[in-house]
Amino acid sequence: FAFTLNRMLRTLSRLATRAAPRTAPRRLFSAEPTSSWTSAWEDATETIHSDVSFEESAQILRDLTKTDLLRATDLRDAPERFFEAHRILARHAVEHGPGFWIRFTVHYNLFAGTIVAAGDEEQVSRLADYQAAGELGCFGLTEKLAGVQSGLVVETTATYDPAAEEFVLNTPHEGARKNWISQGFVADKAVVLADLIVKGESKGPHAFVMDFRTSGALTSGITIDDMGKKTVGNDLDNAWIDFSDVRLPRSAMLRRYAEVDAGGNYEIKGSVRPFDMIGQRLYTGRVAVAQAALEYRRTLFKRTKEYSDSKRTFAFKGEPVLSDIPQLNALYEENDKRQAALDEYVGKCEAALAKVLKEGGTPSSRLVDCIATCKVRAVEDSIEMTHRLKQEVGSFALMADAGFMHLDFLQCCKFAEGDSRILMSKIARDRLRLVEKGKSTGPEEEQAMAVELAMKMKGHVDAGCNKQEAWDKEWRGVYDLAEKVMQRVMEEGPL
Repeated sequence: FAFTLNRMLRTLSRLATRAAPRTAPRRLFSAEPTSSWTSAWEDATETIHSDVSFEESAQILRDLTKTDLLRATDLRDAPERFFEAHRILARHAVEHGPGFWIRFTVHYNLFAGTIVAAGDEEQVSRLADYQAAGELGCFGLTEKLAGVQSGLVVETTATYDPAAEEFVLNTPHEGARKNWISQGFVADKAVVLADLIVKGESKGPHAFVMDFRTSGALTSGITIDDMGKKTVGNDLDNAWIDFSDVRLPRSAMLRRYAEVDAGGNYEIKGSVRPFDMIGQRLYTGRVAVAQAALEYRRTLFKRTKEYSDSKRTFAFKGEPVLSDIPQLNALYEENDKRQAALDEYVGKCEAALAKVLKEGGTPSSRLVDCIATCKVRAVEDSIEMTHRLKQEVGSFALMADAGFMHLDFLQCCKFAEGDSRILMSKIARDRLRLVEKGKSTGPEEEQAMAVELAMKMKGHVDAGCNKQEAWDKEWRGVYDLAEKVMQRVMEEGPL
C-alpha cells in the first residue's frame, strides 16, 4: 500500500518553575451554540471579505480571536460551538472564496487544537495568552515529498541536545521542506511535526510548539518563500518552510503523552501514542470540511434558485421562470434530497465526535471510518451537484457575484485533512486486511468484492509483482470496494 505511515509522522520560554494554571474569564454565553451566540458570531464575521491582502486578512482573524467569542480550547470544552463557527464562516466562501475559512481552521483546529490534544496543562494554558494578544499560529505537517496524496510521512528532524537541553530542528533535504503551510507569512507561533531523535534513535513524529516570529521577525534559522498565486484564496498566505539548526527549549515538545527529560531519556506517559492524539485534529478537521462543503453548496444553490425563480423566460402561454425548466427543476429536487441525507449523516458524526472530545477519549475505529466517509461523500457529492448546477443556469454562472467563481473552494475541501483518494485507499486497505485475517464482515456483496480483489492482488504477486505493483494494477477495484464499504458505513451510522 503506497501510503504506509512510515516513521509516522523556542515558543514556551525556559521556566524555572511551572506556572499555575490560568483561570479563564467568565463566559458571556453558554458553551452550547445558542441563538444569541450564533447571532453574535454572525455579526462579528459579517464584514469578512477577500479583496484584501493576506496581512489584512490575518489582522481580521487577530481581531476576531480577541473578541473571545470562540476560545482556543472550545474544541475540547464546547465542540458544538467550534463546528457551528466553521459552518457559519463557510457560507462566506460563495462570495469571498476559501481563504479566510482556511486561515481560521488552521489556527483553531490544527494549531490550537493540537496543543489542546497533546499539550500538558501548562502548555494548554498558554493558549489564553496567545488569544488575548491576538497571536496566530500555523501548523507544519505536510512536506514537499509528502503532501496530501502521499500519506503522513515526516522527515523534518528534531534532535535532542542534552548538553544544551534543547531540540535542534532541521530540514535534512529540500524534499523535507514544510509545504503549503497556510498562514506561514504572518504566524507568530507554530506547531511543527518532526521526527524526534533521542540518543541517535528515531522516536517517530512528535509535535513542538515554537516562536515562529518575534516582533514580526522570523526566528533565526527559518527560511520561507511563497507557494505562488492560486486560482482562489489569494487573501491567504501559503509558504514553504526550511529549518536550519533552529534551537527549541526542552519545554517546546508537547508533553502530555511523552517527554524527554534533561538527561535525554525518552518517556511515554500511559498507553496513548502522541501521534494518535495529534491525528485527532484530522478527525475534527474532516467533519468541519464536510460541513463546509455542504454549507457552500447550500448557499450556492439557494442564491442560484433565487435568481432562477425570478428570471422570466419566453413561453407561448403563461409566465414561466427559469426554475420551471424541467431539467433545472429536477436538479433542485434531487439536490434537496441528497443534501438532506448528507446533512443528517454528517450531523450524527459531529455529535458522536463531540461526545468523544468532551470526554477526552479517542474515536473508535467505527467512528473513524464514519468520519472518513462523511468527509469523502459530502465533498464529492457537493462537487458533482454544484458542477451540474453550473451547467444548467446559463450565463448566470459566469457572473462574478453569482458564486461559481469560487468553486475551487470545494477543490480545497477535496484534499484538506485527507484527500478523498487517500481516505478511500485506507478504507479499502482496512477491509482487505479483514479478508487476510479470514474475517467475514458486511453484506454478502461487499464480502465477495473484497475476496475477489484480494485474490486478484495475490495473483499479481504470484506472477512476480510486489505488493505495491499489485495494488496499482487493481486501483479501480480498490476504489469500487471503498465505495461499497462507505455505502454500508453510511447506512449503519456512527452509533
